[in-house]
Amino acid sequence: MAKENREYKDSVFCDLYYSDETAEKNLLELYNGLFGTDLQDTSLIRKVRLEDVLFRNMKNDVAFSVGERRIILSEHQSTVSPNMPVRMLMYIAREYEKLMPVKARYSKLQYQLMAPSFLVLYNGEEDQPAEQVLRLSDAFADPCGENGKLELEVRVVNINTDKKHELLEKCGTLRQYSEFVEKTRQLDGDKGKLERVVKECIKEDILADYLGRKSREVINMLMAEYDYEMDLEVHTQEAEARGRAKGLVQQVLKKLRRSCTVAQIAEALEETEEEIGRIVEIAQRYAPEYDEDKILDEVMKVPID
Repeated sequence: MAKENREYKDSVFCDLYYSDETAEKNLLELYNGLFGTDLQDTSLIRKVRLEDVLFRNMKNDVAFSVGERRIILSEHQSTVSPNMPVRMLMYIAREYEKLMPVKARYSKLQYQLMAPSFLVLYNGEEDQPAEQVLRLSDAFADPCGENGKLELEVRVVNINTDKKHELLEKCGTLRQYSEFVEKTRQLDGDKGKLERVVKECIKEDILADYLGRKSREVINMLMAEYDYEMDLEVHTQEAEARGRAKGLVQQVLKKLRRSCTVAQIAEALEETEEEIGRIVEIAQRYAPEYDEDKILDEVMKVPID
């Protein structure tokens, strides 16, 4: 089993289902809810820490095996990504590589692998069906024939309480977690409001034991999650702005090489002469080679409108 990488912060979900003292109990309850079993022995649960994560500094995935027969890879997400099957394929390949002895890979005897299950627990604000399936084959540029068939399916369960998915009825901890998230969703990282909501949840018996033991840690995790989401949004906006600026710089340079004037370029690209003139002035400092990266870096010091 991979060692836990503490450079990543746990989300509340990951703490509840991986790090907390009740994690094995919560995972077993989740497993029973998913597969209709009634297992009681938490010693069957073995937690697996995935080496890679979607987020740069926030752990939001939980992987675990039950006995020696099944391994479950799950992620909790506020968006539904069509690329999840590809990521899950990468995850399970690395897990199998660690689990399967090197000699067994070349043996004449069939090596028994744990059967995989792939799960996304979605609780974002965008409307999504109560359940859907994402398939790896949907990403293929050309459908595989029977001889090259490769498929991986990810079950996406919407755990927002208004969807009333049966999994929430079977898993009390997961239902209470969803109720807790809904109460904290619009608080925008306000620590005082978070503290009040935590106290309310304890009174309403929503994750009461967990929040009673770890209220301070939970508030810190929620603050970290909010800070991360804000950081991600800023970086996304910066990336989009740089992408737009790069496209404009490339078009300006193309026309400069054709000896077009600022007025001609502005008219052709439907931009102001002021904006095009600024880019041309920067570009001329790097003529005649026109180092695109250096020009773009200078252009981005004053963002494109």
